[in-house]
Amino acid sequence: MAALRHKHRIEAPAGRRLPELEALSHRLAGRPFVPPPVMRNGHAMTILGKLRPRSPGIVKDPEYPGVRREFETEPGTRVVAWCHWQNDRLNRPTMMVIHGLEGSAEASYVVGIATKAFAAGFNVLRYNVRGCGGTDHLSPKLYHSGLSVDLHYVVRELIERDGLPEIFLVGISMGGNQSLKFAGELADSAPRQLRGICAISPPISLEPCSYELMQPKNRLYEAMFLRSLRKTMRRKDQLFPGLYDLSRLDRIRHLWEWDDIYQPYNGFRDARDYYAKASSLPFIPGIRVPTLIIHAQDDPFIPIEPFRDPRVVANPSVLMLECPHGGHVAFCGVRQPDEDRAWAENRAVEFCVSLSGFQWEPKLSKFF
Repeated sequence: MAALRHKHRIEAPAGRRLPELEALSHRLAGRPFVPPPVMRNGHAMTILGKLRPRSPGIVKDPEYPGVRREFETEPGTRVVAWCHWQNDRLNRPTMMVIHGLEGSAEASYVVGIATKAFAAGFNVLRYNVRGCGGTDHLSPKLYHSGLSVDLHYVVRELIERDGLPEIFLVGISMGGNQSLKFAGELADSAPRQLRGICAISPPISLEPCSYELMQPKNRLYEAMFLRSLRKTMRRKDQLFPGLYDLSRLDRIRHLWEWDDIYQPYNGFRDARDYYAKASSLPFIPGIRVPTLIIHAQDDPFIPIEPFRDPRVVANPSVLMLECPHGGHVAFCGVRQPDEDRAWAENRAVEFCVSLSGFQWEPKLSKFF
């Protein structure tokens, strides 16, 4: 009966799903997310996921140190990724892990996924979204939730310059929205080397997320985001004096106000225009790359309804995994014999392994 209580919904058009996603859906049906009994509340789960101690994993591994690499994505704009290469990198798949709002390549969930993927045989890039992770000086421009243009440049360089044969993107929260939008923009022109996309807790429709964050129950999250964003803007002002108007910065109380004031610097008319154009939902029908989306019904500020939109569930290239519990990004489950508690991280790596054409001997015991 426990399995029935925690059973997740797997959405995709019956009989029309990509064969590789069909096989994966059968495996996932037998591995539902099971939260600890005291963690069946979205807020508690989200906070636990943020605060629970994590191993430094691959970041502190002296045998495979990360190599800092800059990519020029536009004139005057560079982004940084920390690359962890296997000894035979051209005979291995590569995973690029993309963080959420005000996160970085050092975020615990990025490190967790990267560590698991590297142990499973992948090259791994821990990617800093433009201006994040101490890279404010590398671009005068601001990042935003729909900033997919940099992904086009980075993936193209990894294919054309590095000759990497297989690339997977795993995006978390904002990074998931960017990854889905990127794949939808590529549509039928997606390179064969791009083998899969996984998005965990992505805000695929930004406007309802902004409304949810304004609710009293979510004020803590919104206040945390705004506090971090204010620090980001002050750093930008020190690096690029006078480029941005900070006169209203301390009076902003909601992310909607923030977007109304600062998204015009990114070319949007106002907050509503930004939400319409930066959300990945309108682009999801164009996705042709095998894609897994993982989201929890009890996510405190990303509503479940957009994930049930026909534009998501009718695309045979998209497998939608809807879990009753999990909070935002957290998915801290009951520990299983063969994996740790980070259920969504494990499913992301399992998804990418299942789509890779390479065969290798995993080294999971090195880190776990």
